[in-house]
Amino acid sequence: MLYTEIDSPLGRLLLTGRPAADAPGGTALVSLSVPGQKNGVLAQPDWHREPAAFAEAERQLTAYFAGESKDFTLALAPQGTEFRQRVWAALDSVPYGATTSYGELAARVGASRAAVRAVGGAVGANPLLVLRPCHRVIGADGSLTGYAGGLDRKRLLLALESAG
Repeated sequence: MLYTEIDSPLGRLLLTGRPAADAPGGTALVSLSVPGQKNGVLAQPDWHREPAAFAEAERQLTAYFAGESKDFTLALAPQGTEFRQRVWAALDSVPYGATTSYGELAARVGASRAAVRAVGGAVGANPLLVLRPCHRVIGADGSLTGYAGGLDRKRLLLALESAG
């Protein structure tokens, strides 16, 4: 596994990835974690620090945090069940500056009303914070609900996007 760390308004981000010939910079991103993240990834001793492999990801994240970019065009390779992969892909359809509810997200993936809790679990397990915008998912009543990176970071990201 390759990794690097970069500074951001959310704290020091840990990016992990695997070599992929067809990916920008030759790396497909597996995870993006923030300090103290619930179920976040920690660098392992057998991983290889390769900042150059993540140069394009760093460029795009820097532009996003500066309000200069609203989307990401990076190769993503998160690992999860087929259901989680569907939910994570559906997160990509939530536009910059917008929010959606867990129920609306469940409908987008064809899940039953009873499966909203499972959708919430998949959103909470998103290994690519920021890149897959789980911060845009809120409660049906408009309340800010759980975020693996913490509600303060969720507020920061939503404020950044509402200003953009």
